[in-house]
Amino acid sequence: MTRSLALSLGSLAMGLVVLRGLWNGEMAETVATEAIGTLIIFMGIGGLAGAIADHLIRDGVEDLYRKRVKWFQDGVAELGLDDETQPTDQGTTQR
Repeated sequence: MTRSLALSLGSLAMGLVVLRGLWNGEMAETVATEAIGTLIIFMGIGGLAGAIADHLIRDGVEDLYRKRVKWFQDGVAELGLDDETQPTDQGTTQR
C-alpha cells in the first residue's frame, strides 16, 4: 500500500505540473524540473501516508481477529467443549 499510494500521488502531482506548464506555455526545461521535484516531494508524502494507513489497517484487522477468537473461545467454554472432550479419528469422542 505504501508504494502504490506514493506512486499514485507522485504521478498525479507530476501530471498536474505538466498540464499547468502546457496551459501557461512555459518552457519544457522549466516544466520538467518542476515536475520532477514535485514528483519526489509528493512520493515522499504519499509514502508516509501509505505507511500510516497500512499500520492503521493492520492494527484494525488484528484487533477484529483477536475479538473474534475471544468470542469463539468464550462460546466453546460456555458450551462446555474444552480439552476434556476431544474427537478422535473414528468420529467418536473420548473422555
